[in-house]
Amino acid sequence: MTTKDVIDCHEQAFHAFGGIPYEIVYDQDALIVVSENAGDLILTEAFQAYREERKLTMYVCRKADPESKGKVENVVKFVKGNFAKNRIFGTLDRWKEQSDAWLERTGNGKVHNTTKKRPVEVFALEKQHLRPVTTKLTLSRVDSSITRTVRKDNTILYQSNRYSVPLGTYRQNKIVYIQTDDHSLVIREHQEGPVIANHSISHGKGKLIQDSQHTRDRTKGIAAYMATIAEKFEDKEKAMTFLEALHKKYPRYIRDQLQLMSKALKEIEPTIGDEALHMCMQQGIESATEFGDVVQYIKRQRQVDHAALDHTKEPVKPLNGRETSVDDTKPQTRDVSDYLALLEGASV
Repeated sequence: MTTKDVIDCHEQAFHAFGGIPYEIVYDQDALIVVSENAGDLILTEAFQAYREERKLTMYVCRKADPESKGKVENVVKFVKGNFAKNRIFGTLDRWKEQSDAWLERTGNGKVHNTTKKRPVEVFALEKQHLRPVTTKLTLSRVDSSITRTVRKDNTILYQSNRYSVPLGTYRQNKIVYIQTDDHSLVIREHQEGPVIANHSISHGKGKLIQDSQHTRDRTKGIAAYMATIAEKFEDKEKAMTFLEALHKKYPRYIRDQLQLMSKALKEIEPTIGDEALHMCMQQGIESATEFGDVVQYIKRQRQVDHAALDHTKEPVKPLNGRETSVDDTKPQTRDVSDYLALLEGASV
């Protein structure tokens, strides 16, 4: 069960009662109350928005205080023991049908042992004191007031998944507003402001739902972005020429190209970037993706060269500890005629 379900239950109850009580008593349920905080209630975000929308006056019971909530718990026990026990329900609709019939027949229809009155008659008098409720509040109106804190990776958390917002949205304690229905999640920077992100809701857990448009750096203009990347090269004029060629070839995707360039130049020696730029321009390469491949090629080549250099400096020693000079030693040899003479019985 989620806070949305709790809110929906409230709405159904208010319409069943025909009004809203001026004060509602709550136990400290985790879907409603986060912390009591010495009398200052901290509610869950969704229920706080719902409370403000419906202007509910709440009385929250203290922890481990049976005197303040015993009456409510006795009603729950009555429903569990008299109605729910030993019944089998296939669907929630079947539960609702049988519970409505039970309420009319038993729960509200029989005389109470203490008050000696039927609850339905007592409620007819109490109903006059309820605040009127006109239309049922939709959950989307409640969700529009729910806020989320933007994380450092420019995402927000919603139902155990991460949803992206445009690059550069994050600032310390940055808040955005979300609105949801069964299928979509809408994110706004201000409660009534324009939409900055629109995602399909994922029913999985721990997933990243990301719009590719959100990975582009839109905080800078194209010219400023190109100038920033050119500063990372020794020959800035040559770098700008290469970047302008990218802009001409990929006008619609220039931000993506510049982002790939920035990623390729991250955490490498400046000389590698300069060498890759020279190689690309020499071979007529005009692609940020291929520039990144050239950078990786140069890095691997330098690793091979360093390994070869280390090999020449210190020869490899054999594992058995034998001196390599033994391999150059040649044994003494005799002429074949000497062996022929021995075989014929002659003395050498």
